[in-house]
Amino acid sequence: MRPPVAHHHPARGASRRPSRFLIVEDEKRLAVSLAKGLTAEGYAVDVVHDGLEGLHRAGEGVYDLVILDIMLPGLNGYRVCAALRAAGHDVPILMLTAKDGEYDEAEGLDTGADDYLTKPFSYVVLVARVKALLRRRGQGAGASPVHVHGDLRVDTGARRVFLGEDEVTLTAKEFAVLEQLVVRAGQVVSKAEILEHVWDFAYDGDPNIVEVYVSALRRKLRAGLIRTVRGAGYRLETGR
Repeated sequence: MRPPVAHHHPARGASRRPSRFLIVEDEKRLAVSLAKGLTAEGYAVDVVHDGLEGLHRAGEGVYDLVILDIMLPGLNGYRVCAALRAAGHDVPILMLTAKDGEYDEAEGLDTGADDYLTKPFSYVVLVARVKALLRRRGQGAGASPVHVHGDLRVDTGARRVFLGEDEVTLTAKEFAVLEQLVVRAGQVVSKAEILEHVWDFAYDGDPNIVEVYVSALRRKLRAGLIRTVRGAGYRLETGR
């Protein structure tokens, strides 16, 4: 028999049909704190504390977003995420973890997570990430996950890139940078915007890291595909 889900309902006066979230987090105090905060923002929130129950609940398909811890009893977050994607569920997934490092982030993104937040994190940052994921989902509703620009084809659902007939292998970070450019092809995307979406709102490392990844993409794809707009950012050229 499955344990009951803790339900948190939106505050009085909130939208009659709020977005519904599932929090899968075994640190109960953190889970309850997040649920209370998000409920105050007007969302409906359910909470479970183990991976197997999280997989079952998320698999019901009633959620607009899943906040998923990685270190969970029963089934870890990587496996929960991978299982949901393998079953065809496209619900946005924000992964939480106490781990830190490129390998862990790459693994999380490669299993199909949409974003990644390392503990300890600011609640303000989490809410900003949540809203960004909901906006992205809303903008993409009914749209194809495949973006075609000349001979470049980027499948954001399968996370695969093709140049002509050849598939190009990218790291998780390279793909994430390219994705920011391809969904706004022809527009200028600033370095700050790429940092916020691909790294972290609180990232305090060298901002030139973006240039490193753009250079890598140019080498793997084509030099003229990504243009530098001096003082403004980068633009993915839409012509051949």
